[in-house]
Amino acid sequence: MTEIPVAATLVLVRDGHAGAIEVLLLQRPDRGSFPGGWVFPGGRVEPVDEAADEETTARNAAVRETAEESALVVDPQSLVPLSQWIPPEQLATKFHTWFFVARAPEGELRLQQAEAIDATWIRPADALKRHGKGDLRLFPPTWVTLDTLLPFPTVDAALTAIAGREPQRYATKQDPARALAIWEGDEAYDGGADSEEGPRHRLHVGALPWRFEHR
Repeated sequence: MTEIPVAATLVLVRDGHAGAIEVLLLQRPDRGSFPGGWVFPGGRVEPVDEAADEETTARNAAVRETAEESALVVDPQSLVPLSQWIPPEQLATKFHTWFFVARAPEGELRLQQAEAIDATWIRPADALKRHGKGDLRLFPPTWVTLDTLLPFPTVDAALTAIAGREPQRYATKQDPARALAIWEGDEAYDGGADSEEGPRHRLHVGALPWRFEHR
């Protein structure tokens, strides 16, 4: 297990219209973690989730939290690992969060109001567009995940592609002066100076719309 607490997030996807998938986003209350933000279902690992290894533990937590928050029940074995997020040192509350993707199950969506005050099924492109206009509050892990899902026209295409590659690890560093979130692979990640053609893996968060550089 990592030195900081573990949490898990589940990105539920379903086939939408016009050749694009839809994801489930929940709006958090104006308090607690991600106040007022739109996020995927999830939360921290509890003792009931504990298993022999961290990934299985995180799967259990993702499924349990999703059922508690939305009443949608997913088989833990159907989850496909997408990414791991390690927060920047500056944050007072830190979680090492596993992100998984799974096909949305049948069933009626029922929200636990203490955890989510609203919900929407939305195409990733539409969510990012609404965020860019200031209509939908997102946080970097959700924003980057939505951007990652943009190319996929169907759930089958998304799950096949994601299952065929290693989960991306995002150990975030912040550059407050330039309003950047920076990840490994960026030439400034370990304190280097920017060059004109240097590698980039960063999110510009100083003004809307945010801008992702990854080259």
